[in-house]
Amino acid sequence: MNAGKGFTYVGFLIFVAFAGAGLAAFGQIASHQAQREKEAELLFRGDAFRAAIENYYKKDKRYPVSLEQLLEDKRYPMPVRHLRRLYNDPMTGEPNWAVIDAPGGGIMGVHSRSEAAPIKTGNFLVKYEDFANAKTYADWKFVHSPPGLSRGVEKSPTK
Repeated sequence: MNAGKGFTYVGFLIFVAFAGAGLAAFGQIASHQAQREKEAELLFRGDAFRAAIENYYKKDKRYPVSLEQLLEDKRYPMPVRHLRRLYNDPMTGEPNWAVIDAPGGGIMGVHSRSEAAPIKTGNFLVKYEDFANAKTYADWKFVHSPPGLSRGVEKSPTK
């Protein structure tokens, strides 16, 4: 009877090892999927900031001096909302976007502060095709740059 119990015990240990390996693989797949969802959210939120900055710029060819100005633009008789709310950076979970200064002053874009390497390396929209060469999420820069205007430099985080 002892030999039978030994085989049962060894079989149980092998089962536990396979189950552990399967759960580890599932965890890695789930983590990978969560990262892809964060990337999609970064693309959505970054483009929302870029579009809001573009809309703000169209009025009198000036960039906003803060991201908060995108929430309530008082240059119109009735204040205009270019952005519904200031989104958190999905990669950091914080409202700590790095802003890109416009050469003439103001903010012409944003990017994440995350130094993690992106999973997505292709199939970007034409306006974001440079993202394919990005080493980090911080390289995904969402910028409104009218023709003839070059990109600025980054400044401190805003909330």
